[in-house]
Amino acid sequence: MAIQRVRSKWAKTNVLLQSPLLAPRIPDTKLWSPDMLAIMLDQYGMVYVKPDGGTFGKGVMRVWKTGEEEYYFQSGTVAHTTTSVSSLAEQLESIMGGRGYLIQRGISLLQLEGRSFDLRVMVQRNGANRWETTGLIGRLAQANKIVTNYHSGGTLTEVSVLLRPYLDLESQQQLYGELRRLGTDTAKQLSGTYPGLKEIGLDVALDDQFRFWVLEVNTKPDPYIFRALKDPSIFRKIYRYAVQYGRIKRFKKRRAAK
Repeated sequence: MAIQRVRSKWAKTNVLLQSPLLAPRIPDTKLWSPDMLAIMLDQYGMVYVKPDGGTFGKGVMRVWKTGEEEYYFQSGTVAHTTTSVSSLAEQLESIMGGRGYLIQRGISLLQLEGRSFDLRVMVQRNGANRWETTGLIGRLAQANKIVTNYHSGGTLTEVSVLLRPYLDLESQQQLYGELRRLGTDTAKQLSGTYPGLKEIGLDVALDDQFRFWVLEVNTKPDPYIFRALKDPSIFRKIYRYAVQYGRIKRFKKRRAAK
């Protein structure tokens, strides 16, 4: 059976919201409309506008307001300003180009030396066909950028390095256990609707209260980013599982001619 992929962030979000356990971990997310943009900016002050089917952080925009007539949006490293929400929506729609977009409540990420970071949680079907969280890695945004994704210039970083200024070792270990459970709970919930899933990657934000927020779930996560970790056994397990369920084809070495 082919590995199932789910491209739509909106579809995945709605499945997760059906779980009483996971729903509180999902930032308020709505389909794009200018009216909804105005409502959510009034409610939260800052939101992210993201493509429903985007990958690698492409097309994500941060939007915020600082007063009654001061609106800003940023895609990349440059912030733009306008004086009305209607003008703001027009400018955003010109960038969207008719593609489907979502509006998501903005979560202020924890930072390391002024750079925002989030976490990638890798979850896979193991040899017993059970869901297992196999890897945790941090993603540190490039200076002045709004996305942490490695493919958009982010830096892959040990989670312990990112959390060291905030948590002692015992608290970090407790947090890792909670992240692993969050990963398997999310995979179980999604696979109830999409039974062909074999792997997922959660993008998880931590706010200043160390509360987890599942920003989105990728059903084709990059396994190779985990080679950046100091412990090589983590990537070896991820690779082994990926070979077992057919994500990666293992090529046999050719024998030297005698």
